[in-house]
Amino acid sequence: MGLVGTVGNENMQKCIDECMKCLQACEECLTLCLKEADVANRINCIQILQDCIDICVLSIKYMSRGSQHAMNICKECAAICEACAKECEMFTQEHCKKCAQICRTCADECKKMAG
Repeated sequence: MGLVGTVGNENMQKCIDECMKCLQACEECLTLCLKEADVANRINCIQILQDCIDICVLSIKYMSRGSQHAMNICKECAAICEACAKECEMFTQEHCKKCAQICRTCADECKKMAG
């Protein structure tokens, strides 16, 4: 049956999928940022990556169980994803650019979920 059948919301499944992609991209970016020579200059980026990872996990959980509070969590997720994208865009590495792009896509889907 799958989640779409359970929750009955195709848009919710798309948002869950984008949150999963964002979570993965942020984990990868975080790991690679910690290995960069200028890691000390990336403290803000590393912190927002951690926030983005955590809010994506929370969003996935709330949507998966069909929580009445999922829209509120998605609204916050969109804001954090946008902040993360802005921070990652300040760096030139490919993993940062890719992460920023994925964060923006996730933010767009979360905005749709939040209404």
